[in-house]
Amino acid sequence: MKDQIEFYENKLAYEMDPADLFEALENGENLVVVDTRQPFGYAKEHIPTAMNLPHREMTKESTQHLDKSITYVCYCDGIGCNASTRGALQMTRLGFIVKELMGGIEWWKFDGYATEGSHPTKGSMVQCAC
Repeated sequence: MKDQIEFYENKLAYEMDPADLFEALENGENLVVVDTRQPFGYAKEHIPTAMNLPHREMTKESTQHLDKSITYVCYCDGIGCNASTRGALQMTRLGFIVKELMGGIEWWKFDGYATEGSHPTKGSMVQCAC
């Protein structure tokens, strides 16, 4: 049972679901949402407040302006996409604190949260407590 508890604790330490992210953003938690997809996907639709940093472009140089003391939450399209996993791994290798958004932007929308971009989805908007 100890191994199982450790497994679930580790899983929660490295992942969050859309409701957790929405709540963290509303509470003004010190985190940055990172869309790890290519720019055309980000331009079409993205989670509000998200920055676009494609996983293939994550290098020491391209991330040098980012604060390593805060948490970065990586996401991509969803279950059929591994860009968020690749991005989370690369950012971790670069020394960042990282979590991965379970289900990506698809589960974000499924849970009723709004997106921004040229093809936005209506839903609950983050009311940041910043």
